[in-house]
Amino acid sequence: MPEGLGQGQSSATMTTQVLIVGGGPCGLMLANELGRRGIEAILIDQKATTAFSPQANACQARSMEHFRRLGFANEIRAMGLPNDYPTDIAYFTRYMKPELSRFKRPSSGEATQVVKTAGGSWTAAELPHRVSQKFVEQVLYRHACALPSISIAFGWRLEEFEEGPGHVVTRIANVNTGETRQIHAKYVFGADGARSFVRRQLGFHYDGDSARERDFMGGQMLAVFFKAPDFYARCPGERAWMYTSFNDQRRALLIAVDGVETFFFHAQLHPSEEATEITDEKAIAYIEEAMGEPIKVSILHKGFWLAGRALVADHFQRGRIFLGGDAVHLFTPTGGMGYNTAIEDAVNIGWKLAAVLKSQAPESLLDSYEGERRPVAIRNTGFARQFADSIGLYKPTPALEKPGRAGDAARQRAGEYLANHAASEFNIPGFTLGARYDTSSIIAADPAPAPPDRPGVYVQSGKPGGRAPHAWLEDGRSLFDTFGFEWTLLCMGARKADVERFRTAAKEFGLELSVVDCDDEIVADLYGSDLALIRPDQVVAWRRITDEPDARQALVVALGRVARDTKAQN
Repeated sequence: MPEGLGQGQSSATMTTQVLIVGGGPCGLMLANELGRRGIEAILIDQKATTAFSPQANACQARSMEHFRRLGFANEIRAMGLPNDYPTDIAYFTRYMKPELSRFKRPSSGEATQVVKTAGGSWTAAELPHRVSQKFVEQVLYRHACALPSISIAFGWRLEEFEEGPGHVVTRIANVNTGETRQIHAKYVFGADGARSFVRRQLGFHYDGDSARERDFMGGQMLAVFFKAPDFYARCPGERAWMYTSFNDQRRALLIAVDGVETFFFHAQLHPSEEATEITDEKAIAYIEEAMGEPIKVSILHKGFWLAGRALVADHFQRGRIFLGGDAVHLFTPTGGMGYNTAIEDAVNIGWKLAAVLKSQAPESLLDSYEGERRPVAIRNTGFARQFADSIGLYKPTPALEKPGRAGDAARQRAGEYLANHAASEFNIPGFTLGARYDTSSIIAADPAPAPPDRPGVYVQSGKPGGRAPHAWLEDGRSLFDTFGFEWTLLCMGARKADVERFRTAAKEFGLELSVVDCDDEIVADLYGSDLALIRPDQVVAWRRITDEPDARQALVVALGRVARDTKAQN
């Protein structure tokens, strides 16, 4: 039996609780969420291993908070760029020329200290971290492999599936040998990317903007992963995480991968250029266009992708089959939320699948997955599209690289615009932390108004449906570190009798409930209540708004056992 596929089983037919199709960040995160809860899962991917090229390059604050919840945020923060490497965004006409503008961001080492004093919109347990997806996948893979209930098999693809009574029958094949296996799974989760076999077989379709044309981040893009050992010696000024070239010959961006010699380059192809005709020699020429001078380059990997997309599938689930990540939403990467949205897809479905498989909740709980995640995907792709328009529709003028008064004025004007754009695209606590599930059937009704939903502003609110408000406690701990891994009842001076009602109801449903007593007046003010129920994904499910809370009813709604009373909706 191939490694990872049911060692010890004598038959070619295998059984598991969940089959995960796709070993990128979404699939690997789901494997960790399920494995931590003791759920059996098999993950397959037709690739030979985790990602080689960098792909996504930003872990937003919410993803880092989830990695913290799982216990490996520090491990991820230590990967990628050196601890003291600045994560600035710098703009140039060409990289070997003087800067147009720079948006300063802390290094990973500074971020761990800055987060403890950051206030306002950035009150969080973790700040964003600039690290290539390839490194994140390695951590997710390593931790998933250590979980006894998880089996991971790269080099296998899904060939067919059919839902039956109480299970899904699937057939998988080894991409090298053609050997086949049949897997009977209670549920299937498709995290198999933009060309998702699962989505296509279900007949789901993308809606939205398929390829909006722009001067930059619109149309065919060249992506090159390469080594340039001389770059830092040749590029003037301070180091940056992202270098953007802004000229009327070719728009491009360059991302530092290891802070030593490896970089990820994305260049806009012109309408007359065909991706199939871009040789390694042409790719190097494009890199040198952005540099402004010849430079020694060794290409490690070359590919192409289509920018300008803001697409969301019309459905995220059918019966026992669910989809997440690029299989249901495609982003232009401005704002850096594509892979981060996929992480939260996995977190959302993970605790729900576990609750159903452990008989803590009925299957109707799973119906909330699409209802919660699809509106967020529409929101997030919409914000990303706005950022793409801001940078991509702003065109360089011919005077930008000319000497004299006209050139000086053009460079100053461009620098001011790009600095303002950077502040709007790279300082996005609202985008990162502000997604809400207010219309979800498993969120308690609450009459309070929802906070504003803007990318650059995040207003913490105890209103059920959003991320639990965060605070740093007087003893220096993060409030999130006091939460349990499953359900948490946050008590801020509540009566003991009310707390006991929750303990009794949680025991009835077989839930693991952590009761956290917090006498911090800041926390009580944040939540606007003396009692709040926090879901396993750190979303507020319920808070006390009446004198006599019905603990059992709060859990009944949160577990999808009955639809909420909508009379108290705002």
